[in-house]
Parts: sequence; C-alpha cells; structure tokens
Amino acid sequence: MTDSRIPKFYQLGVEERLKELLKRQIISAEDYEALSTGSYVLTTLKADRLTENVVGVFSMPLGLGLNFTVNGIDHVVPMVVEEPSIVAAVSSAALIVRKSGGFTSTSDDPLLIGQVQVLDVPDPAAAKEAILRSRDQILALANQTHPNMVARGGGAIELEVHLRGATRSNGELLVVHLIVDSRDAMGANLVNTMCEAVAPLIAELSGGRVFLRILSNLTDRAVVRSRAVIPVEHLTTEHFDGVAVRDGIILAGEFAELDVYRATTHNKGIMNGIDAVAIATGNDWRAIEAAAHAWAARSGSYQPLTRWSADADGNLVGEIELPLKVGTVGGQVQSNPAVRLSQALIGTSKAKELAEILAAVGLAQNLAALKALSTEGIQPGHMRLHARSVAVAAGASEEDFEEVVEQLVASGDIKVWKAQKIIEAIKGGATATGTIDLSPVPKLKPAQRANVGYGKIILLGEHSVVYGYHAIAAPLNLSIRAEVTRPSKERELIISGWDSDPAAHDPAGAELAARVAILIANRLGLGEEKAKVEVFPDLPRASGLGASAALAVAVIRALAHSYHLELSDQQVSDLAFECEQVVHGTPSGIDNTVATFGETILFRRAEGGNEIEHLSSSTPIPVVIGLTGVRSLTAETVGRVHEGWQKNPGHYDAIFQEIDGLVMTGVEAFRSGDLSALGEVMNLNHGLLNALQVSSPELETLVDLARRSGALGAKLTGGGGGGAMIAIAEPDRIQNVAATLDAAGFQTYLTEIRNGTNGRVKS
Repeated sequence: MTDSRIPKFYQLGVEERLKELLKRQIISAEDYEALSTGSYVLTTLKADRLTENVVGVFSMPLGLGLNFTVNGIDHVVPMVVEEPSIVAAVSSAALIVRKSGGFTSTSDDPLLIGQVQVLDVPDPAAAKEAILRSRDQILALANQTHPNMVARGGGAIELEVHLRGATRSNGELLVVHLIVDSRDAMGANLVNTMCEAVAPLIAELSGGRVFLRILSNLTDRAVVRSRAVIPVEHLTTEHFDGVAVRDGIILAGEFAELDVYRATTHNKGIMNGIDAVAIATGNDWRAIEAAAHAWAARSGSYQPLTRWSADADGNLVGEIELPLKVGTVGGQVQSNPAVRLSQALIGTSKAKELAEILAAVGLAQNLAALKALSTEGIQPGHMRLHARSVAVAAGASEEDFEEVVEQLVASGDIKVWKAQKIIEAIKGGATATGTIDLSPVPKLKPAQRANVGYGKIILLGEHSVVYGYHAIAAPLNLSIRAEVTRPSKERELIISGWDSDPAAHDPAGAELAARVAILIANRLGLGEEKAKVEVFPDLPRASGLGASAALAVAVIRALAHSYHLELSDQQVSDLAFECEQVVHGTPSGIDNTVATFGETILFRRAEGGNEIEHLSSSTPIPVVIGLTGVRSLTAETVGRVHEGWQKNPGHYDAIFQEIDGLVMTGVEAFRSGDLSALGEVMNLNHGLLNALQVSSPELETLVDLARRSGALGAKLTGGGGGGAMIAIAEPDRIQNVAATLDAAGFQTYLTEIRNGTNGRVKS
C-alpha cells in the first residue's frame, strides 16, 4: 500500500527523491528509469499526432503532492504546475488533515449530458411528448454507436426534453438532453457521436430542424464532494493558537461568500490544485474549470466552492462540492507517456476515485491558502518558492543553488538581477549581503598611491555641482589598483573583478574603455607602446561611488610609474577629468579630484579654476553605504537633469540654489561634528534630488529603511537612478542601521569620515 507521508522529501535532490519513491515501491523500476532519463517526456513526433502545427514540446514541472489520505487510502498526487508554492502548500495542508483522519470524499455516478438543439418546432409541447414517448428507441439508437461501453455498464441511460423559451427568429427552443454514463472515459467524443446518431430521429419526432449536436461541459450530473474535520490543536502555529486559526479561516471563507471579487480569487486558488492534477493525469482541465465556475454561479450569485465552519466540538469543518468529470482511459492516456506515469503514481485506474482525490486536493489547496492569509500572510512561503525559479533564471549552479535561494529570501527582493549579484558574490568568495566594515581612508604620501584611485561619496550637492554650485565629497577606502605588464603583444585593459558582470561586456562599455585607454596613452606620449594593464577593483562599477574616475586615476598612475613619467597629483587629476568627459559628457570634476587626492573636500566648479577646500571634522562621521544593486549611469541622469534645466532654467536654478544653501549649512555642521544638523540637511538634499527625478524605487527603499532604523540623515549619493545611498547616525546607532539594510538583503559598507587637512586651493 502506498504511503503518501514522506518526511523531508522537499529537502532531497531530484535523484534522491526518485530513489526514495522506488524504495517505497511508489514507482516501478521502469518508471524510475523513465523519470531519471527523461524518456517519459512527450516527443515532437508524438506531439505532432496530438495537435496541429506542432513545432516543439513545451515542458512544465511535475511535482508530487504528499500526505494525502482520501477515504482511508493514501495517494501520492502528481501535479503539473509552474506556479511556486502550490505543491508545498497543498502537501502541508494535506498533512494537517491526515493527522485529523484524512479526507472523506463521495461522488455521483460520472454522467455527461449531450445536447441536441431543435429549432422551428411547429408544436413544442407535442414534440416534447413525442420525444419522451420514444425514449427507449432513442437510447437504443445512441447505444448502438458504443456497444462496448454498454457492455461495461455505461452508455446512454436517460433522456430529458427542455423548452427554453422563444428564440429571436426560429420559434421556441427545444433541447434534448442525452444522459450518458461514460464510466472511466472522459467521454466527450463518445457523447458527441451519440448526439449525431439520434439527431435525425429527434428531427422526425419533433417536426423541427436539428442544429447543434454536442456535449455540455457543465457536468452537474458528476458532482463530487470532499470533507475534512480538523481539531483546533492541529491548526496551531508558532505565532497563532488553533482557535484563532480556525476562526480566521472561517472569516476568510465568509468573505468569499459575501464578495464576488474575493470569491473569484478564492476559487482560483482551489483550481490551482485541481487543474495541476488534471493536467498531470491527461484530463481536460479547461472543461473542469468551465464546469466549476458555472457551478459556482448556479444560484445567480457567484459563490465559493468551499464552505468552512465549526462543529459542536469546536473542530474546523471544511467542505467542497463541484462537478468533476474526469477520465482514466482513452487516447490521451495511451498516447502520452507522462500521463501514464502520473496515473501510476496516483495509484488508481478508476475515474470515480480520481475525481474524489481531485476534490480533496482542491479542499487542501483552499485550506492552505486561507490558513496563510489569515495568519502570517501568503507571501513568505510563496516568496521562498518564487526565489527558486528566479535562481534558475539567473543561472545559479547546482552547488550554489540553495545558497542563492537563501540569500534571495533573506534580501526580500526576489529579482533576477539580485540573484545575479548573489551569484557573483559567491564566485568571489563573499556574500552578496552583509555589512563590510571599512577602515577610514589612510593618509598616504604621493609615492604610496602610485597605482591607486579612490572611490568617493558625495555628502551634499549632487547635480547642482555641475552648474557651478558647491558640493561636499569624501573618499572611500574602496579603491581601484592597476598594474602594468611590459612588453605585451598588444595593448590590453583587463578588469578581472568586473568580468563576471554581463554589463561589463556590452559593446558601448567596451568602446568607452577603448577610447579612455587611447586618450591616456596619447596624453602620456606612449604612442604605439604595447602594454597590458591589469585592474583590481574593490569598488562596484556603476554604483555612484566614482568607479570610472578611480579607474582612470589608477591606470594613469600605473602607466606613469611603469614608464618612469613624472606626474603631479594635479596632472593626474586633470587627465582623469578628461577621461570622465569621455565617459560622462559633462562631469563636475569632483570625482577625479577625490579619486586622486583621497581627501574630504568642499568643491565648486569655476571657469578660472575649480575651488577646492579641504575639510576636517571635530569628530569622526559614521557612515553606512547601501547599494541598490541597480546600475547607476551618471551620464544618463546628468543628461536628464540638463534637459529639464534647458526647458525650465528658472525652476531648476531655484532648486540648485536651495541645494547650495544646504551644502553651506552642511559645511558648518560637518566641521563642528554636529551629526543631527548634518543629517537634517542630508534629508532635505535628498528631497530636492527627488524633485529633480534622479531617485529610484530602490533608493527610496534604502533611504526609508535607514531612517526608520535610526539614521539621522539618508540620501542618494552620486548620479542617482540606482547606485548607492549613504546614511549617517550616532556611533551607537550606526551598527543597527547597517544591520537593518543587511537584513533587507542590500550590500552595505560601514565606514567613517575622519579629519583631513584644512586649507583652500584652486586647481
């Protein structure tokens, strides 16, 4: 006897699951081989014989609903469905019912209705009587078409005549119903053949004109019912007692009874399970759906297919009733090896029993949904399973798959781009989430930074700085280092740390890199010299942290050092600015300055030379940096702001002036170490940047999380449109801010801005 209880089945790999099924004799050795090799899958040749214009075969996952006990018999239930959480949810609900005694299902005899439409009847009442008097003759004529079905105890067993009212131009509509017992067959073709056979006799008896002869998919003569009685102690969860869960399920069911919008979703959830089993067993799930929804609306008001209540002992009682005409024999079973295998798994060859199992599956699916909705919500379980499909789409390897799924779920951001970042981090030996604690930027002598370019954050003043206003920027101890190998067969720029990023290989990016490399070589007078430059970045690319400027500075310094060229820091910064013009179009000059000098500055762009004031604070400024994971293309956001400024210069200049006022207020707060005042102007600055439309949903999420977890100030940094956010907080709160962002799945960095050198210079 099959045991549908297989603990921790979901934790096994696919091959281990198959071995477990074979060991328990749920599948045969032949089926094990077919599932292991995929030989059970429908071939294109066979598919071409089943439908028209075949060009291939479409695959869907085949899973197993476990823990089902229906009428005292265990069943492993095959389910073909791609939507995450359905199989897991129905198995969980079936386990609850199993502990409570299992499902009790009953069903009517599996009858179908064939309809014969009769028009232009001269005397409808007389025609009805004539047809009914000839009942036995009509049934005999129908059964002559399928004598084997009659021999098995089926066939046409009853006749009905209905007068449906006046048609628009063909008199009163008369409809003959041929009631057919198709036994274990789905029976559509059988019934249609019978209707065709009796049509001439019905036309003769009625004196009218027979038009349509076809079965009805409203199978209300094949109604199935399933019931479960669950003690409240079996409903208890970690956070909810059983009574609360019971009452929540009943309330959710009542919602569906009183509201058609909820009833539609309620019934869709039921059909999630029923359809999945119907597809697996080769049944017409479209006909099943049509019948179920027609049944739900039979009162004139669309109603839920289930009812939930409490009995006198306080148990939760769930009941489902719906028409379910299914088959276990016929061409579909013989022609599709996957259907044959599914029927072997479910362990029944009787259509009546299969229908009773389907009803239990529908009730279990509804129990799972209502229990989740009325307690912790339906998302947690769904999101975990959704994360599995996203990990597949992102290309997670078999050995990294579970780790990618875990990190996706922890992040709460179940998206392909997020999974790709996690995969990259795993390959690099790190985690895609978690706070990296950076030491402050060390004060280096020029000789010590011979091949390094620093990243940066802008505390205040993005975008307005392009138009000649002030900005405050600070260096990061995230840098880019470059090394030169000579001689080389060709000129190469190899950025190994970014190679796993698909965006690094786009043609536009490659063209920009080539143009920057040529510019640097020409400016340094290297002509046709061949050299390989290897770049080792700590900085994430396209994140608003100055990666392009740091790259340019590192490459310039490495080449200058390799070829024994004397360059001052200012010359390095100037050449890096030219590179930034190639990459970004209209840079402010702030990125290359910080990338070169590695100091906190108050910066203003001016025609006579950029004004740069080195800033220091009376106390370290704790900073959390959070990455959105979305590429930030500064050229695009700067370009959009420029377009807006050209159309409405007055409005934009007013915003730029507001930002500039905040920057100057922030200078004093920075110098005095007034974190509260600095945080306030950062928040206001972010609001104005949002008005410039350079924020993004991901940035807004980060800003909101940071502020709610104790940040005094939080804002985007750099170009926006994605990239990074920065937040400051009191020293005893900064770890909490970082931990909150970490728990939400964002890559974070924890650092601080320390004292620099005061002084005012021009470049």
